[in-house]
Amino acid sequence: MVNYEVFALRTVSLPYINYCYIVLDKSSRSALLIDPSWELDAILGKLNDLNADVKGIMLTHSHYDHVNLTLVLTEIFECDVFMSNVEIEDYGFHCRNLISVSDQEVISIGRTKVTCLWTPGHTSGSMCFLLEDCVFTGDTLFIEGCGGCHYPGGSAEAMFESIQKIKALAAPDLRVYPGHSYGAEPGQTIRRLYDQNIYFQLDSRKHFVDFRMRPNQKSVFNFR
Repeated sequence: MVNYEVFALRTVSLPYINYCYIVLDKSSRSALLIDPSWELDAILGKLNDLNADVKGIMLTHSHYDHVNLTLVLTEIFECDVFMSNVEIEDYGFHCRNLISVSDQEVISIGRTKVTCLWTPGHTSGSMCFLLEDCVFTGDTLFIEGCGGCHYPGGSAEAMFESIQKIKALAAPDLRVYPGHSYGAEPGQTIRRLYDQNIYFQLDSRKHFVDFRMRPNQKSVFNFR
């Protein structure tokens, strides 16, 4: 039985709709925030309801819709902020209490351990955060598809390798918590992605890249 709980918060500042997450260590009531965005009062209210002691903020990448509450939350809680060393270097991200982390580095709060996975593709320094029974994927992997690769530092080739890396590490019952939803609720299993996510089904790098970067897409978030 895992020693933590995950709480998903849907936060909105149109046109953006994000999911940020609270990981609460049951034994210590210590908490990590994943990609806190947009609705400060909602996040603070949930933390208060949980009687949570925020120890850290973990950022999957540096795009504004994933980091915009970081500054104010570090002022409130004086907590550490964790981001990929590659993301920090390549995009010049900075904030108070920033700590760079590397691929496979483990962060602990209470009895809860989080493994940092470098998963470039959406940005050059994107990271996913792997726990015992779930993974937080930011804009690398959605339930329905994968993140756009046309942003500065993005790469469809790197995204293919990152998804293969997740597939190699992920048990079928591992739950996936992405930064956005395009129809399915966060927390679906890897098994469902094998059934319904075309980017999980493509084992050829060339086919993956050609499909992700195909011309005349109505939207990079139209995954069919």
